[in-house]
Amino acid sequence: MSDSQADGPQAMNDSRRPFSYPDSSSDTEEYRRDAEERRKRLSKRNVPNIRGRPAMPPKMPSPNTPTPSTSTQESSRAGKAQYQLTDDRITLVVDNTRFVVDPAQFTAHPNTMLGRMFSSGLEFTHPNERGEYEVAEGISATVFRAILEYYRGGSIRCPPTVSVQELREACDYLLVPFDANTVRCQNLRGLLHELSNEGARRQFESFLERLILPLMVASAQRGDRECHVVVLLDEDSVDWDEQYPPQMGDEYSQTVLSTPLYRFFKYIENRDVAKQVMKERGLKKIRLGVEGYPTYKEKVRKRPGGRAEVIYNYVQRPFIHMSWEKEEAKSRHVDFQCFKSKSVTNLAEATADPAIELEPPRARDADEPPDGPHEVAPDEDAQ
Repeated sequence: MSDSQADGPQAMNDSRRPFSYPDSSSDTEEYRRDAEERRKRLSKRNVPNIRGRPAMPPKMPSPNTPTPSTSTQESSRAGKAQYQLTDDRITLVVDNTRFVVDPAQFTAHPNTMLGRMFSSGLEFTHPNERGEYEVAEGISATVFRAILEYYRGGSIRCPPTVSVQELREACDYLLVPFDANTVRCQNLRGLLHELSNEGARRQFESFLERLILPLMVASAQRGDRECHVVVLLDEDSVDWDEQYPPQMGDEYSQTVLSTPLYRFFKYIENRDVAKQVMKERGLKKIRLGVEGYPTYKEKVRKRPGGRAEVIYNYVQRPFIHMSWEKEEAKSRHVDFQCFKSKSVTNLAEATADPAIELEPPRARDADEPPDGPHEVAPDEDAQ
């Protein structure tokens, strides 16, 4: 084999590649092509080609479209907030019993005491050293557990071991409504009794403002310190004789014509409610009862000696008596009865010698001087 045949493939390659000088323009163009291909290879490595398609330049996000990082942050924040709402529970201590509750149940009822306590950022309550809140002092754990059902379902079921009065007092303390819509009780008598007391309280407060208070103001403006009011029916007529008026125990007794108020005082339980309301309003020396009240003159009878006696018709009507002065005012009462006191109020007179009682004065003789009898000094010569 000849040298030309041995070097055949290499000779063919050399014949295909054009020969050029290092400093020629063809060499410069080939160098640029190599650099361009090198850049394309590098760009293909950085941006992967999916399914053989050329890589697209990245799209710039619009200002209204949230970026993936922003949406991820918002979702994580919402998750944290939801976690805090679901796990933000507090512990209440009532009658040495702990109740773990959600304060959101209380804030849903802002008119109750617990709703006010936990709706202002716990400003009015202070936890103990364990981070627990001691509330509802004086209320048993059984009653408080029943009242918690109002915050969860809107109704309270009275336990069999708890009286209706105890449950009502707890509801009044916690400002939870106590009515037929919120309370379920097996003892209907006790439930209706408490509902009657609540209704009587509202009714008497209206009577006090409309009917009784104007009479009390009139007595106060007259200078009196108390007021006596007799409740008459609307059909009662009062006709007294001006010359012979009836003898009344209270000189300044006043009357009010009101059949509803008369019916209200017909029940002893309503009188107890009325007395409690007046005590809460600061009145003193409260008396309620039934007494006879003269309405009109029946006849006039002549008694021996020519003195006339008037007979009046008396009807039994309720009365209410109250005062707006303190009970200590009885010690400042002035008694106008005059009597001679045997006690000695002067300390000097008490320590002095007892007074010498003189003889009673006797009739003066005719030869006595006007100044009365007097002793004559003895004569010194006679001695």
